[in-house]
Amino acid sequence: MDDRPYVLVDDKGHRHVIPAASGTVRVAELGVVNPARWEEQEGRRITIGGKAFLVLRADLMDLLSHLERGAQTIGPKDIASLLLHADVRPGARIVEGGTGTGSLTVALAAAVGTTGSVVTYDLRVTATETARENLLRTGIRTPVTFRNGDVREAIAERDVDSVFLDLPDPWNAVPSAWEALRPGGHLAAFSPNMEQVKETAAAIRKKPFVDLHTIELIERGMEVRDVGVRPSFAALGHTGYLTFARKVLDTF
Repeated sequence: MDDRPYVLVDDKGHRHVIPAASGTVRVAELGVVNPARWEEQEGRRITIGGKAFLVLRADLMDLLSHLERGAQTIGPKDIASLLLHADVRPGARIVEGGTGTGSLTVALAAAVGTTGSVVTYDLRVTATETARENLLRTGIRTPVTFRNGDVREAIAERDVDSVFLDLPDPWNAVPSAWEALRPGGHLAAFSPNMEQVKETAAAIRKKPFVDLHTIELIERGMEVRDVGVRPSFAALGHTGYLTFARKVLDTF
């Protein structure tokens, strides 16, 4: 059974993400619907309450945009680069420090698949509960372990492929991240300001790491019309700095 939610798209591009329930569910603005009837309808037009919608399975962008959010959430722009630079692939073993509401957790789980695993730590029980519920709603079935603990003190896992840090002070978790990583494994940290980057880089330089680098991503959409193409004025500017490094055993 495909557990991925559905997304109903109207002629204005508005999207409604609906869980793949086996019976009827009530959806705000739409009323009572029965997703079980849509299993063979992907790409087709249906009518609900006299209004037409296209039926699709929700993709990762749909899932991330409809999660319950906290005060600060890593967005798709930064998530995509985090996964690429940290070489997250099917079957990978991942540790995350700073679960939050689970946006990065969901993306990591989707990327490593059912042959991989994600262990995510957060000190706040409420954050863990929210992230667990968010993951459940996505239909993703990757093994994800939620721990209430402090990665700055210790990470129980060993020989993992990547460690991700989304903490106010990621530099204090660098030693435990190094211990958890396999040789050649990737460390990735998300930091909103430059002082955090400076402290994190200094901590990384004290341990055997290579390929230390930090990037910032600026995203701008394009408005494409028959009469021409121009950049959108609604640029997605600074959200955070992404710092990366790889664990080694020997140095020069």
